[in-house]
Amino acid sequence: MIREDLRNVAIIAHVDHGKTTLVDAMLKQSHTFRDNQAVEERVMDSGDIERERGITILAKNTSLHYKGVKINVVDTPGHADFSGEVERVMMMVNGVLVLVDAAEGPMPQTRFVMQKALEMGHRLIIVVNKIDRPDARLNEVQDEILELLLELNATDDQLMSPVVWCSGRNGTATLDLSQEGKDLTPLFETILSHIPPMEVDAEGPTQILCSSIDYNDYVGRIGIGRIERGVALAGQSVVVTNYNNHDLKLPGKIVNLYQIEGLQRVPVEKAVAGDIVCFSGLEKINIGDTVCAAGFPEAHKFVKITEPTVEMTFSVNDSPFAGKEGKFVTTRHLHDRLFRELLRDVSLRVEETGSADSYRVCGRGEMHLSILIEEMRRDGYEFQVSTPKVMYKEIDGVRCEPIERLIVDVPDDATGAVFQSMGNRKGELLHMSAVGSRTRLEFLIPARGLFGYKSEFLTSTKGEGVMSSVFFEYQPYKGDLVRRNTGSLVAFETGEAVTYGLFNAQGRGTLFIGPGTPVYEGMVIGESPKSDDINVNVCKTKHLTNTRSSASDDALRLITPKKMSLEECLEFIADDELLEITPKSIRIRKRILDSELRAKAAAKARKGL
Repeated sequence: MIREDLRNVAIIAHVDHGKTTLVDAMLKQSHTFRDNQAVEERVMDSGDIERERGITILAKNTSLHYKGVKINVVDTPGHADFSGEVERVMMMVNGVLVLVDAAEGPMPQTRFVMQKALEMGHRLIIVVNKIDRPDARLNEVQDEILELLLELNATDDQLMSPVVWCSGRNGTATLDLSQEGKDLTPLFETILSHIPPMEVDAEGPTQILCSSIDYNDYVGRIGIGRIERGVALAGQSVVVTNYNNHDLKLPGKIVNLYQIEGLQRVPVEKAVAGDIVCFSGLEKINIGDTVCAAGFPEAHKFVKITEPTVEMTFSVNDSPFAGKEGKFVTTRHLHDRLFRELLRDVSLRVEETGSADSYRVCGRGEMHLSILIEEMRRDGYEFQVSTPKVMYKEIDGVRCEPIERLIVDVPDDATGAVFQSMGNRKGELLHMSAVGSRTRLEFLIPARGLFGYKSEFLTSTKGEGVMSSVFFEYQPYKGDLVRRNTGSLVAFETGEAVTYGLFNAQGRGTLFIGPGTPVYEGMVIGESPKSDDINVNVCKTKHLTNTRSSASDDALRLITPKKMSLEECLEFIADDELLEITPKSIRIRKRILDSELRAKAAAKARKGL
């Protein structure tokens, strides 16, 4: 059976190349919304953090209709840390739109997602987006895309992929640059003509590959996937199997069956092979499971997700301020929340440690884990996290570490600072090219060399630089790196920071807090320019005397404290420090709060005991 009435496509690209904005325009021009319906921008980015940061974190499904054909569209994340989402949703589609920024050209994540699409044999449509940018390099970018396809060993058919020139913001597309686009009709027509209709087996026993998981308080866990074979029915008895776990044969029943229409899930009684469906009733369904007709437990192959490369320790908050601001503060709360996250995030790993109140959490990068931390914080959780560390591997008896492919785009006068930083961080130059008045540099660098580099990079490029990286491979250990050459200003006693104490402390370094901030002994309240930590008393008040000096009434002027974001705090903390996370506060603290015990531990460490 050939499904002429259906196309399943994914939109893949590097971060901020305009995927979600283009989907907005596609939905509007296919009349998915009413003419008078108020629709916000980037409607697919439904999460609060997604809207605030302007990034897609979770892959989203939608659909639209054009000339009687239903086009299921999957909007995928562009950031490398969430590429596990991209890998698994590729299993649901048979064609991809590869978006490339008309000015930036192919970037690290473009290479990664394009490689995955080519490996699966998907048809490609190259969409050069943002052609209305004043710095667009249309002909050069087209050549760069062709070079990348050749480099990735694309087939002859894939090398002949059509190119559509788009402006997602304006909702226009054209196949010929000499003609100005009026709407997205050329893109819709290219999808119908270039991505072939699926040939499916609608007569065989039911088989649904679960590629995504959602959760609803009313119906519980909801599986999302494509029907690979047969017909799915609401109320149908099924058995859940898994390609990598042959012992799994879990009987169950599809209680509710939904298809996606626009942004809504519409209940249906029946769906046919090729359709992307949502289903509830299977409480133990997981990503990668296959839902089969009862009596026919035949698992479908599932893609192997790339392993995590960064780890952190999540533990129960034990600071003097523990339990004051959070709703969920116990070990049980932390355990349940972390293991629940595994149900929808295939790139995450959570392991128990030797300690009853701490867990080893492994992810694809600092941003991957920082998003999890921020989501837990907003949900009312209170906990502590350790310094991010890379995960090493033993390969043929050699200790190896993850290497990232880093691309930086900087003004010409900033290349010297970048080269110096890369030298200090064991970076190896691969390629250097001029792009207008800017320079593009490509490096291979240890993943640990990127920890804390973003803020230094923005400073050295005066905020004009653009950097992005993607995992390359594991290579032999490159040697020791100095992660941080500054120390911390550490509070000496518990209390409330006052102006007089802060005024005396600000001469020792950069402060992170202002007057009235509650502090405790061992809490980091600033950064010292020296390599050693300095204990300061920010709770110290001015002693009253009977003598008045001529300047006693002058106001003490405080320098505005440096406000640190979550990512900046993760980049800043040293190995002997922790980050205390609560719904209201983010505090850096020493692992050992008592200054005397901390000094003794440091002395022992220096002696090698």
